[in-house]
Amino acid sequence: MSGYEFFTSGAPRQADESAWKYHLRKLFTTKSLESFEMEKDTSGLKRTLSAFDLIMIGLGGIIGTGILIITGQAAATKAGPAVVISFIISGIAASFAALCYSELSSMIPVAGSAYTYVYATLGELAAWIIGWSLILEYAVGASTIAVGWSGYFVNFFDHFGIKLSPSWTSAPLVFDHSTGYLLRIPGAYINLPAFLLILFLTIILILGIKESATVNNIAVTLKVFVILLFVIVGITKINPKNYDPFIPQNEGSFSEFGITGILSASSVVFFAYIGFDSISTAAQEAKNPQRDLPIGIILNDPAPVTVAINAMGMSWLGVIVDFGALAGLLSGILVFLMGQTRIFYAMAKDGLFFPTIASKIHPKYKTPHISTAVTGVICAIISSLLPIGVLAELTSVGTLLAFLLVNIGVLVLRITAPNAPRKFKVPGGPYLIPIIGALLDLLLLFTATTASLIRLLVWMLIGLVIYFLYGRSHSVANNSNQYMKNKELNG
Repeated sequence: MSGYEFFTSGAPRQADESAWKYHLRKLFTTKSLESFEMEKDTSGLKRTLSAFDLIMIGLGGIIGTGILIITGQAAATKAGPAVVISFIISGIAASFAALCYSELSSMIPVAGSAYTYVYATLGELAAWIIGWSLILEYAVGASTIAVGWSGYFVNFFDHFGIKLSPSWTSAPLVFDHSTGYLLRIPGAYINLPAFLLILFLTIILILGIKESATVNNIAVTLKVFVILLFVIVGITKINPKNYDPFIPQNEGSFSEFGITGILSASSVVFFAYIGFDSISTAAQEAKNPQRDLPIGIILNDPAPVTVAINAMGMSWLGVIVDFGALAGLLSGILVFLMGQTRIFYAMAKDGLFFPTIASKIHPKYKTPHISTAVTGVICAIISSLLPIGVLAELTSVGTLLAFLLVNIGVLVLRITAPNAPRKFKVPGGPYLIPIIGALLDLLLLFTATTASLIRLLVWMLIGLVIYFLYGRSHSVANNSNQYMKNKELNG
């Protein structure tokens, strides 16, 4: 066994090995590709998703999330009309990550997405960090879309003269950028529509992955129709004066307009490209994951589109768009909640995260029902209390960190497992696209707001405490009995 293989093998402590070297080595234990193949056949999850279902899951997490929710917040506070450039920058970075996801998903077709890929390449500690980041990404992402859905819910009833009380339809907390603290909003108690919606979708997820996919497919179809209708009608109402100045002058801080504001907005709208990560979380429920996963992956107001339609004076379009948004945004929440529970499931199977709870599969529905229920309740509470701006920024920085490590993971596997079967390979050689993708992700990560990076750091510190107090001692890969099984498996 070579030095690298031993260092990442999870082997028991050697007679001549010091304690600190042993404990350091344990942090870099990787899972073998052979062990993933075994998990693929013994997961207990039902394989019912087709390539079409996977594509629609990806579209559910991507299409509409940006235009229906994030665009208004990013344009109003960071980039102005130049938010279109922000989307282009984010799209380029996401496309490089998508290619890397496709290669890794064709090699490692099990639940867990970036967490699983990093475990196979960079070791257990890095896997825990990315898994903990993905928990933040999906939980907060689902909550963000639910807040946006609530905004369209209120606007839809406004069309018919029904005014819903803001006390029960808006967050009771708001982030004060000048002080860096969350402040209480007098008279606001809970965002009840967001809270109830997440609980409803949680029940659908528990009932089965195919049932959830069917709901998602219908919602995505409605969402695509509404967006196309909005674009076709909106083209006739374009006012060139609204684009002047195209890049508003910077107002004194890094993230407020100007060139740096465009970059900062890019890190926020990156949230819209999380869809293909969610595809890879469903790997163990795909019928033919090594073929279908690459196919699925490649392809300041919570309701900004309604604001735009009101400005155009087209109330009839507002009714249609709000209804379509209500149906369409269901798919985004559903996809994020599904991704969250599959991350829990994968980490629990590896012994890193409360396995007796999160890894249980319902005997009838074949879904991780307990972790789904816990996730749903947590996300419902988050969406009922926090404003959309704070939630969107938290999701984006978590996504960027995940994409960064996936790009690096492709590089590592090309070096450590050059002959492993790959049904899809990143074009342009093993280094060009992963390196460019990683650099772009780093750039956008560093342009995120200071408050978002601080929140991410605090979240990571909490995660490290949990890992060292629980995960490290319960890790399956670092268990000596598991090491012997892997050794026999690898001959």
